[in-house]
Amino acid sequence: MDGIEESSESACGVSSSESRKNGSFREDDRCPVQVSPLTGGGSRNTSPLGRVGSRNTSPSRQKVIKTKPRGLDEERVSTFCKAVHPDVQMEDSIWAMLPEDLLNEILARVPPFMIFRLLSVCKRWNSILQDSSFLKFHSQVSSHGPCLLTFWKNSQTPQCSVFSLPLKTWYRIPFMFLPQWAFWLVGSSGGLVCFSGLDGLAFKTLVCNPLTQTWRTLPNMHYNQQRQLIMVVDRTDRSFKVIATSDIYGDRSLPTEVYDSKLNSWSLHQVMPAVNLCSSKMAFCDSKLYLETLSPLGLMMYRMDAGSWEHIPAKFPRSLLDGYLVAGTQKRLFLVGRIGLYSTLQSMRIWELDHAKIMWVEISRMPPKYFRALLRLSAERFECFGQDNLICFTSWNQGKGLLYDVDKKIWSWIAGCALQSYNSQVCFYEPRFDASIY
Repeated sequence: MDGIEESSESACGVSSSESRKNGSFREDDRCPVQVSPLTGGGSRNTSPLGRVGSRNTSPSRQKVIKTKPRGLDEERVSTFCKAVHPDVQMEDSIWAMLPEDLLNEILARVPPFMIFRLLSVCKRWNSILQDSSFLKFHSQVSSHGPCLLTFWKNSQTPQCSVFSLPLKTWYRIPFMFLPQWAFWLVGSSGGLVCFSGLDGLAFKTLVCNPLTQTWRTLPNMHYNQQRQLIMVVDRTDRSFKVIATSDIYGDRSLPTEVYDSKLNSWSLHQVMPAVNLCSSKMAFCDSKLYLETLSPLGLMMYRMDAGSWEHIPAKFPRSLLDGYLVAGTQKRLFLVGRIGLYSTLQSMRIWELDHAKIMWVEISRMPPKYFRALLRLSAERFECFGQDNLICFTSWNQGKGLLYDVDKKIWSWIAGCALQSYNSQVCFYEPRFDASIY
């Protein structure tokens, strides 16, 4: 686990003072200065030699800089007047005398990726990740915030990088702990990541926690074929479910199967009605699973509580070229797609489903400058996914990532290349040590 390191890919972001003011990133920015997780905005010199004639910056008048990234509770980073000299070291006896509960509470508030740097301090800290007291404190602390997990294979070796949106830094996570299967990324939820693939000729599904480097294979399904899967984690219940819908090759005769981690088994449910799906992309919102359909036109909705399917006649907007369903918070369901038959008339738009009127209502359009930078060609492929009312766009050919905050209505470039290689798979990821694979 100590192999997790800060990647040099963090040099691909944007951190100019101008971009901080407007909350966005310029298209031509490529190699900014890496943003430190404990550094406030601005470039004021706080060294003893640089404060001659400056105002008093004692702790009583310290400058408080608000840094509230999406998904994080508000933090305050203070700039103190006393400089920390490199020759000043913390006494070992101070840490040795810290009570166990106080040490656990301190470490639980450290950003997850930073904890791995502390593992080499002593054996006591090295075993902290397995300690139930630490996991208890960690589960009570607010989330680190949304991250982007990028997975790809280099010479059949699984590779993974995580970009922290709050810290604006890339971190490389070793994935050598996973078996050497031909697997692909299914998705992530609540700190767990789900993969499916082939172990020889057998179809397998596995769940792992990248931070704790633990994984396990799920039992075989009743109809063990390559299926469309989605994973959902219930943190309150400390459990997760995996839903398997139709066969990836279009076999609609297979019943829907649901895996429950508490029962460690798959249960059979209703067969999806005969429909023509628009896309294999699914969205899970308010205990319901949604898929796009062409015939009949609209959505197929699967109710988790009843284990049944039903059709929702929500007609798609006219001239929709490609659409992605994205789940938001508080029962919100979004549709993202391109509109227009010709490249010069195309635009990217976002709609929200009005559940009462059963219709899509447009809520935003991607500004033309972002659309032209993200998709230079009319037929260029893009991916779209979301979490907590954040919608991320990635372009296969341009290697760029664009973020839209639905609540704040802000478009911004992601600091760094969202795609590490052509066959990269990307999803939102919430790093958590307390996410259990059982």
